[in-house]
Amino acid sequence: MSTNLIPTAEPIAKLIEEFSKLPGIGPKSAQRLTYYLLRASTNEVSALADAIRNLKERLTLCSSCLNITDSDPCAICRDEERDRTKICIVEEPIDIIPLERTKKYTGLYHVLHGVIAPTDGIGPDELKVKELLARLNDGLVTEIILANNPNLEGEATAMYLQRLIAPLGIRVTRLARGLPYGGDLEYADDVTISRALEGRQEI
Repeated sequence: MSTNLIPTAEPIAKLIEEFSKLPGIGPKSAQRLTYYLLRASTNEVSALADAIRNLKERLTLCSSCLNITDSDPCAICRDEERDRTKICIVEEPIDIIPLERTKKYTGLYHVLHGVIAPTDGIGPDELKVKELLARLNDGLVTEIILANNPNLEGEATAMYLQRLIAPLGIRVTRLARGLPYGGDLEYADDVTISRALEGRQEI
């Protein structure tokens, strides 16, 4: 997007340009956000800047489940009430949020940080698969729940994991098909996810 058609102060043009790089933010939304911050108080703008800075400086990956956290292990892995015989595998940290919102799942998680996508040059070695297998060595886990998104890459990743884990004698299940093909987990409603969890099937 170009702001050169209308003379604009360089800091304004630069912030509009940066906002435009965010997913779901078009040129008009970027302009609205920029001019909103221009009218906001110095304290409000400083608080936003600090929050963005802390996002990069204070967060790390949980050494167990590889979720994003500000303490290691993360709150879910620290929780003694969680069912440690089940691990739900998700593609990205954001996928944990809708699953937790349902309050139907009480086990642990493992975040792959991606999917197998040969066209993008992403193979199993680029995912957190070795870390997952290391967690299965103690014999505590009796069920792995695959919560990959129902699209081509998610299906390929799920099948790869199933072939890898099944020989270990661990039950491998998949979320039921209440989730529409091609839909991302993060956009599904609570009822759909709850039913998908309850109706999960062995693969």
